[in-house]
Amino acid sequence: MSVQLYDTYSRSVKDLTPEVGKPFRIYCCGPTVYGPAHIGNFRTFLIQDVLRRVLQVDGVDVKYVRNITDVDDKTIRESQANGISLREFTDKWTEKFHNDCNTLNIIHPNIEPSAVEHIPNQIELAQKLEAKGHAYATEDGSLYFRVSSFPEYGRLSKLNLKNIRSQSENSSGERNDADEYDRESINDFALWKSRKPEDGENYWDSPWGEGRPGWHLECSAMVEASFGGETIDLHGGG
Repeated sequence: MSVQLYDTYSRSVKDLTPEVGKPFRIYCCGPTVYGPAHIGNFRTFLIQDVLRRVLQVDGVDVKYVRNITDVDDKTIRESQANGISLREFTDKWTEKFHNDCNTLNIIHPNIEPSAVEHIPNQIELAQKLEAKGHAYATEDGSLYFRVSSFPEYGRLSKLNLKNIRSQSENSSGERNDADEYDRESINDFALWKSRKPEDGENYWDSPWGEGRPGWHLECSAMVEASFGGETIDLHGGG
């Protein structure tokens, strides 16, 4: 059976050719569980479910991982607005998401890691990046990815860093605080965010101080943990 997909990197349609004798590794950025998943979210999950079924019918062993993002600005803000713990709040919406997946007959992933469960992995990955010069700590106890240290940054999305506007982080849900002027570049993004009063009790110890992971770090660490450091074949989602 021939399967073709549009490849974002090359901007062209390519044949999907799974490696013989190895599972085809798919990672999907799952929902941020601060409310019900919407039709746009489920478009992604349904498309990947169809692809997974097609590959399996063709005899391909598929390892499918889809995460749950249960700690970020939105989950913390909404849990506090509802007067319940982050765990209780996100468990409620995770269960709702699973029920919706069942209604749509979406097959459950082989592995479903959550961001909170993998905070130690995230800290470990951030330390590796810092040791290699790809990240740097700031005086407030935050850690940022040094975009200038990675020349390939932006090639996948065809970004020209010179044209990125200062408010770009807000479009991805990142916090752009007024006290972030100690970043080396406006393009750099948070791997670890220092504890803020509005975080309440939602913080963890780290080599840089009390805080929580940045939105960009979470999936990278969960991919590494779920696939044992092996390169994934297909990434989908946000």
